[in-house]
Amino acid sequence: MTKKNCLSKINPVFLNGIAHRGLHNDKFTENGLKAFENAINHGVAFEFDIHLTKDNELVVCHDEDLVRTTGKNGIIEDLTLKEIRDNYRLLDGGVIPTLQEVIDLNQERVPMVIELKVFRKNYKPLAKKFKEYFPQFKDKKNILIISFDPRSLWPLAHKGFIRSLLVAKSDEYTWPFRLTVESVDLDQQLFEEERVKRYSKNHFTNVWTIENEEQLDKAFPYVDTVTFQYIDPEVVKQKLQK
Repeated sequence: MTKKNCLSKINPVFLNGIAHRGLHNDKFTENGLKAFENAINHGVAFEFDIHLTKDNELVVCHDEDLVRTTGKNGIIEDLTLKEIRDNYRLLDGGVIPTLQEVIDLNQERVPMVIELKVFRKNYKPLAKKFKEYFPQFKDKKNILIISFDPRSLWPLAHKGFIRSLLVAKSDEYTWPFRLTVESVDLDQQLFEEERVKRYSKNHFTNVWTIENEEQLDKAFPYVDTVTFQYIDPEVVKQKLQK
């Protein structure tokens, strides 16, 4: 899809920057309801990750193991939602959110980027479960769907949502699949390559994860928006609006 067409299908608020795993800090743990509320209060789009539990529920966490954000080991895909709720809390005291709780909290007040986290090749059941939530999204322009695994994105085609393939410097083997989805979400290191710069001229491109103004200035000429953390969202917005 051309850049022009893609931009016509997303909320312009995405172009002011996307808060990585919510607007988290020392008080609000990443991918928690407090971090998402903080992003909403700042009027900034936010990104988060979803995993499929043992009992086929969708919960929000970046890693497959809960230890980094809770201090306690546990593989999400090996646990039921009840087991997670009964035995784990985020470091800020909050619960591990479900996708439904994030939808209910936000009510599309700001746009969201939802990353499908494939684990043990569960891309089919993950995509199937995620599709059950599509009727709840009132405006498809408010949702971007991303994943490192293109196989989780392919079943979501022709639903009216913009899908982005995440491509890391360490996993460039997925780059050839970029044209099977509408856009790409790139590791900032990839902009050292001319082929990536050429792609970005004609296709909607996001970059992750920007953590300071130096990185922002380096990526700025080649991207339409950025996923950021540890930067004032107003600084990101002002830079991108230029």
